[in-house]
Amino acid sequence: MSTINFELATFGEGCFWCYEAIFQELKGVEKVTSGYAGGQIVNPTYEQVCTGNTGHAEVIQIRFDPSIISYNSLLEVFWGSHDPTTLNRQGNDIGTQYRSEIFYHSEDQQAEATASMNKLQDSGAYAGKIVTLIEPLPVFYPAESYHNDYFKLHGAQPYCAMVVRPKIDKFKKAFADKLK
Repeated sequence: MSTINFELATFGEGCFWCYEAIFQELKGVEKVTSGYAGGQIVNPTYEQVCTGNTGHAEVIQIRFDPSIISYNSLLEVFWGSHDPTTLNRQGNDIGTQYRSEIFYHSEDQQAEATASMNKLQDSGAYAGKIVTLIEPLPVFYPAESYHNDYFKLHGAQPYCAMVVRPKIDKFKKAFADKLK
């Protein structure tokens, strides 16, 4: 029996309900956990993070099998599922907690993230400058349990229907070859 050597990736790209639902659809992704990272408050709550005063971003932590999906493929989905040129904003979600950020877990991840960002910026795919931060993961704090699988459990809720669903539909068209 072989052992799977799972790896972790941690991304911030706006409301974690949206991109948790996206990354859960990928082959090779074993688990996606919503949470908080990058701030100065220990064990922050959703209410604290929503104030924008904690320094934390809403993030997801992805547990993945690199023999099925590479970190670089996860980065491709990251770049393709949000606008990395908007500072502290994704759609109507505004504040530092919605910033675009890659929290790397190793020097290899840092190098891959930086190279992919530079390649994307140089490609001219965006008219504006990419503002995504790339920093080491200090600590990941899992969000309250009701945030996990939010779209699966509350897909009919108005925010999910109007904001999350269109992002998932767009993602499924663009990344059909990577879906479970």
